[in-house]
Amino acid sequence: MTTTSSVKLHSDARCHSLEIGEGTELEAFAYVESGARVGNDCLIGAHCYIEKGVSLGNKVIAEGGSRFYAGLVVEDEVHVGRNATLARALHSCASQSGQTTPSILLRQGCHIGANATICPGVTVGAHAIVDAGAVVTHSVQHYAIVSGNPAHVVGFVNAKEPISTGKGEINRGEVGVTVSLVRGVTAYDIPYVSDPRGNLTVGEFERTLPFQPKRYFMTFDVPSAKLRGEHAHRTCHQFLICMHGSCALVVDDGVNREEYLLDRPTFGIHVPPMIWATEYKHTSDSALLVFASEYYDAGDYIRDYHQYLKELRPQ
Repeated sequence: MTTTSSVKLHSDARCHSLEIGEGTELEAFAYVESGARVGNDCLIGAHCYIEKGVSLGNKVIAEGGSRFYAGLVVEDEVHVGRNATLARALHSCASQSGQTTPSILLRQGCHIGANATICPGVTVGAHAIVDAGAVVTHSVQHYAIVSGNPAHVVGFVNAKEPISTGKGEINRGEVGVTVSLVRGVTAYDIPYVSDPRGNLTVGEFERTLPFQPKRYFMTFDVPSAKLRGEHAHRTCHQFLICMHGSCALVVDDGVNREEYLLDRPTFGIHVPPMIWATEYKHTSDSALLVFASEYYDAGDYIRDYHQYLKELRPQ
């Protein structure tokens, strides 16, 4: 191993770029083309190839055999596993406006497992995890864990185990309220009335339930691998009940994440404004009913997580 300036360069490595950050190490047979940019304190593993036009942030780990093609952007603290394939785009990455967009974008702190394949045009969100061998054909939400071919969401990083609704412990009395770790989110056990003519559950908005709704909507026939939600509201409150089948709800306040299993019509979740919410793991017969405190307003939605964090923590 030899050291050029502050870059550790193995004698069998080749580096033609002038934009290599301090403390970066290139292992045997790593190859970095002229015009590539590599940040500080990166580790470029044996037999890695970095083409011109690639941009790597700081503290990126690229394990042996991974390949990075032109247009790919990797933010800080990303870990790319051994022999991961970051596929080359077969067409120009220029948009109609003439601006270039990344062929693949790996957001800060995400982890790409060994032998995973990331297809062109995909963004992997901040701190997301792509399992080993997964084939990612669509963009991955922040903090999501994806697996399989094609990859689908199987969980979320740092979310507590799904909270049981106590399906066998039916609430026959008053509404029960449980406060979440996620700011402002509350879970409601709604009374259940058994009757030979048919069972009944009931809640009264503004008395036992948290707000007076102006709108409702329902999602159903959702493919199990698909996500719904993936946004926050600036002013709108929502109350979610799965009337049939089941689905999982993940709520996120920018610091804490918690997952709820909605699997009975006597269990509801209040999601206040400025909480990021995602629904997934839908059963084929799921029917999710959502009450909203406001009429539909496209401007009330925040659909980009980075924008959400910006509005949550204004400078």
